[in-house]
Amino acid sequence: MHFDAHADVYDRARPPYPDALWARLSGLGLLHPGARVVELGAGTGQATAPMLRVGAAVTAVEPGPALADLLRRRCPGATVLVATAESVPLPDAAFDLAVAATSVHWFDLDVVLPRLHRTLAHGGHLAVWRNAYGDPAVAATPFRERVAAIVARRGDRRRPGPGELDTEAWLERLTQGGWFVARHVEELAWSIELGTDEVRDLFTTFSDWSAAEVEDAARAVADLGGRVTEHYRTPLLVLSRSGEPVRRSGRDA
Repeated sequence: MHFDAHADVYDRARPPYPDALWARLSGLGLLHPGARVVELGAGTGQATAPMLRVGAAVTAVEPGPALADLLRRRCPGATVLVATAESVPLPDAAFDLAVAATSVHWFDLDVVLPRLHRTLAHGGHLAVWRNAYGDPAVAATPFRERVAAIVARRGDRRRPGPGELDTEAWLERLTQGGWFVARHVEELAWSIELGTDEVRDLFTTFSDWSAAEVEDAARAVADLGGRVTEHYRTPLLVLSRSGEPVRRSGRDA
């Protein structure tokens, strides 16, 4: 597994999720002291740690043993289960919130969605988000132009399923089967400054990037002065467990 083989790099390289995301989850009443959360594909705790700091009780599911070991050390307050989202044993009606942070694209949703429906309590929710590296709404920077050139040379190497910013397609996929209904959808824009080594580490964690491509990206940063500003987007999809009333105001409840 690519991520488990680079667990230490993954832990130090992946950027945090934006503050606006945590504020939104709290504002929607989903993340608060005592909230019972199951997180699928927890990695080394980039989402786990902030949820614990709020006072949530987090059960973190991670299939990679090296990642899970780092997760335990980073987040001793979490219950860590080494298993896949498709196989982990979860009790019925045990959680208020299920979270998939930068992991849902790896799931067999035909298996996972009904399992989450069963393990969520009455009134429970599913929150799905990921960091998309590169914001198409922002004019391309010289670094992003270099990255685009690297990607163009490789040909088609896309993952199956919707693209990371194909939010409507993800919403359709997550509501198929009737297990969940949309409650809140938005895309959060933010930026971060990264140096040459930080870009090398971050791109090393991308499963669809070769070592040579990673070095090309790092060289681009060095050529551009050693630091670049990256503009990112974080799509956030919040879904209510079906069968529950959903109060709506536009697309928010």
